Amino acid sequence: MSAHFETLAIHAGNDPEPTTGAVSVPIFQTSTYAQRGPGDHTGFEYSRTRNPTRDALEQNLAALEGAKYGLCFSSGCGATDAIMHALSSGDHVVSGDDVYGGTFRIFDKVYRRHGLDFTFVPAADIEAYKKAIRPNTKLVWLETPTNPMLSIVDIAQVVELAHKAGAAVVVDNTFATPYLQRPLSLGADIVVHSVTKYLGGHSDVVGGAILTSDDEWKQRLAFLQNAVGAVPGPMDCFLTLRGTKTLAVRMDRHADNAEAIVEMLIRHPKVSKVYYPGLESHPNYAVAKKQMKRPGGMISFVIKGGLEASRRLLSGMKVFTLAESLGGVESLIEHPAIMTHASIPKELREARGIDDGLVRISAGIEHVDDLKGDLLAALDRA
Repeated sequence: MSAHFETLAIHAGNDPEPTTGAVSVPIFQTSTYAQRGPGDHTGFEYSRTRNPTRDALEQNLAALEGAKYGLCFSSGCGATDAIMHALSSGDHVVSGDDVYGGTFRIFDKVYRRHGLDFTFVPAADIEAYKKAIRPNTKLVWLETPTNPMLSIVDIAQVVELAHKAGAAVVVDNTFATPYLQRPLSLGADIVVHSVTKYLGGHSDVVGGAILTSDDEWKQRLAFLQNAVGAVPGPMDCFLTLRGTKTLAVRMDRHADNAEAIVEMLIRHPKVSKVYYPGLESHPNYAVAKKQMKRPGGMISFVIKGGLEASRRLLSGMKVFTLAESLGGVESLIEHPAIMTHASIPKELREARGIDDGLVRISAGIEHVDDLKGDLLAALDRA
């Protein structure tokens, strides 16, 4: 389908169901399918392999990322695991150092034990990627914007380096979503999402997705999707399809609210630093302007007073919810060092700027004045 993003979000993969004309893709709550004869089936045999509701979601997400293929998983970590499963013992992966704590845990605590080697480099340092790539480097893993420091990686530059060395590039596009950034158009080979976040958008589903236009990668990953079996159920796929229909509308509101909150934070005397790629003072501002439509709904900032000030800030908020995760319609706030990034050793966290005063916000779509008022009251407590 050739259409604008907002139209694709509603219609791609969402054809009316042919038997009844149902406008919403039905929840095909079945594990198996009747065959006309041995091996003579409709294309559906068993729901770990294929399910019509999952097919619709995979087509929808592929269209949004400008990909030929979509593969859905039971979580973002499940999608990450499938990509790592496609590698072999002795292979080398270069990754930006500022990644989601669960991604670091899979790399460092799971796949190192199985013979993969990882080098973590400063996320936005192009020269560091160049120096880290080896003859046995098979994959370069990028997250941009990064979690939680909101660094921006120049995808096209890393792609050029990696492809010269014969390595594939994976981009975790969870923070930006395909509405704000399309890594495949910048040369990346694979895009991965935690659809739990903005794509689902309502904090009621856990899921993951891999998008690619590379035929070989698709075959390898589809085999692993079926063989390992970390697939989402049809209800989860249905909920995610409902979420993607409003993605464009929500992302603009998330970004509007985030920009207003950032303007307030940079002027507040109890805030020592604000990390947001929409600020001209951000070291990667030019790259963000080049490859992103808008800077998004995520903000990190440092409050003066360290851990105790952070605890006072985060306790008793009325509109913001103290919780892990991000990307839902409700605004969330959290402490990365204690919560989302606790699996990263303290010395590594602190080296990356994840100290006890760092707070991360996922700006929701509530009225911005309510969000600003709640945050100002919390800063007064701190």
